[in-house]
Amino acid sequence: MPTRFTNHISLPEENKTKLVDTLNTVLATTSDLRSQVKQAHWNIKGPQFFARHELFDNLAAKLTGYADVTAERAATLGGYAMGTARQSAERSQIPEYDLRAVDGKQHIRALVDRYSDYTRLIRDAVREAAEQGDPATEDLFTEILRGTELDMWFLESHVNV
Repeated sequence: MPTRFTNHISLPEENKTKLVDTLNTVLATTSDLRSQVKQAHWNIKGPQFFARHELFDNLAAKLTGYADVTAERAATLGGYAMGTARQSAERSQIPEYDLRAVDGKQHIRALVDRYSDYTRLIRDAVREAAEQGDPATEDLFTEILRGTELDMWFLESHVNV
């Protein structure tokens, strides 16, 4: 299976290789987080069920978009996007979902923990893209960071009252 493709992006090959590696780690983690948000969406019980059920679905949709632009950036840089469920499971940087979570607050706390880990990963990816001299990838990660920190605030607002 090819892992590099010829392109005319004006970065050294070594930089593109490092960026694709970072993008694939972010892709895997994004896909894993999306599946964990859907786990909460499918299994939530208790007060404010409908509002939280809808919130989780909206968060999952945003993560689907983030995964897509991340994979496309990897391909743009001449890489091979590694986005299957098995590849994501192997490479994800967040812990497995807490299957004991049932009520709304348990799900939200589990998701806040994972969003915290995820935003830390994205913040590191922003720095890595800057070090590799790629403002386009840096901007992509910055936009993901901005969106996921806002989403984490939405989640935290459900338990910080």
